[in-house]
Amino acid sequence: MAVRENDRRVVRSKTAMKEALLGLMERKSYSDISITEIVETANYNRGTFYAHYENKDGLLAEVISELIEELIIAFRAPYADVEIFRVDELGAHSVTIFEHIDKRKSVYSTLFRSETLPMIKEKMLGAIKRILVEDLSPVGDEKSTINPELSVVYSVHALMGLVFHWIEGGFAYTAAYMQEQLIQLIHLRPGETKTVRGKSKRG
Repeated sequence: MAVRENDRRVVRSKTAMKEALLGLMERKSYSDISITEIVETANYNRGTFYAHYENKDGLLAEVISELIEELIIAFRAPYADVEIFRVDELGAHSVTIFEHIDKRKSVYSTLFRSETLPMIKEKMLGAIKRILVEDLSPVGDEKSTINPELSVVYSVHALMGLVFHWIEGGFAYTAAYMQEQLIQLIHLRPGETKTVRGKSKRG
């Protein structure tokens, strides 16, 4: 019982400090936040902080790491229980990455508004790229000349570009709408496109 109670205390104290850090980041620059402010906001002392983290960067790293772990689980959801994953048969309800982000929108919003933005974007892109390479081996035309590495880069940046735009736009659309739009984009077969330049020449 003592061990379990200690584990709960650790979880409570770490959770409180993460929430304190994010709360402070909503009001001021990350670089201006001190450990003293974090522990006072969390209602703990510096000793408790240093029992878990070396510095505030360690605390932020854990916040981001947990978020990335949840992101990966959400990304894997559509193919977690299948041997052959057909993207062309993917339904909007199977895509849970937007649902995950919507549930944690306050955290994503705080990080994306802060000076840590480049780092969180890099980690999100890196995580999804790694999972694509590790989990999914394309089964297709052996005569295809598409470079697998470039295919992964294209897919990752297309998906995450959509995700970043959604977050940075203040979640202007619902998660369900974003899921539906992603599926339509995946199935899109571009045809002819009118150009403004061509129209101006005719005029």
